[in-house]
Amino acid sequence: MEKVYYRVGRHTYGVCFNDDKNTTDLLPSSEPFRLADAPVEGESLLFELTVDDNWRPARMGVEIGQFDCGGNNHGVYRLDDGTYQIHVSDIQGRQCCLLEAKPDFSLGKVCLNGDWIMRNFGLNNALMMMYAFAGADKMTVLMHASVVRKDGRGYLCLGVSGTGKSTHTSNWLKYVPDTDLMNDDNPVVRVCDDGVARVFGSPWSGKTPCYRNVEAPIGGFLQLKQAPYNKISRMKVVDAFASLLPSCSVMKWDRRDYVGTCDMVSRLLELVPVFFLENLPDEDAVRMSYEAMTGKAYA
Repeated sequence: MEKVYYRVGRHTYGVCFNDDKNTTDLLPSSEPFRLADAPVEGESLLFELTVDDNWRPARMGVEIGQFDCGGNNHGVYRLDDGTYQIHVSDIQGRQCCLLEAKPDFSLGKVCLNGDWIMRNFGLNNALMMMYAFAGADKMTVLMHASVVRKDGRGYLCLGVSGTGKSTHTSNWLKYVPDTDLMNDDNPVVRVCDDGVARVFGSPWSGKTPCYRNVEAPIGGFLQLKQAPYNKISRMKVVDAFASLLPSCSVMKWDRRDYVGTCDMVSRLLELVPVFFLENLPDEDAVRMSYEAMTGKAYA
């Protein structure tokens, strides 16, 4: 048995491997976040997850929904006592992982299936969902966004797949000196204990390998829409809420999860401006977003 700990977004969680078939080799993207030692005594964990291929659930729950995780719909089931069961499937529809978790996702167990690629996919997705749902009532969300850092502040590009988030952040890297990519798909966004909204790198970054243990105060959010012109405006609070909430990993049918996420988004809107950019994939769009979000002239 092997037990390891990771710290992501200033939250610590533990993973226990109960058999020799599964090891930390399944989690290469998590290595930058792995702790060398166990947490100090008394430190609370966001969650604990046990990996055990010998485990099989005693019974199946009732299907209550589908969770879209990176374009793959995972079946969500619930037992009478509130326990969640989630079937993690890859893009070929093959079941890679069965996750069972307490209602607050503080404790979970998985069994994996298939070759290394399937097991890697299944365990990574299970950890991502455990993190998102355990943190929902702790002012922490996983946000579908691409985020760059400039002068110590993070700027997040939002939008449904295909709207050009990665293209726009790539253009920031191209045209704005001393800019770096923090995460390209699933950064952690958190209002920390000091009241500051921060963005963190994570072990989950979609198709772009960007697994960096970095953080920054958030300078702004940018909702993108493709257009044959460039135009930017600051969003009203109601519109900004409707923009940010769908970008968060949330189970709308779970009251604890949904209310916690809504509270988090409302708090973010008190702290961080949200802009709407209708844009072409060019340098002028970068200039507009840079000047709006940083308040500085584009050089």
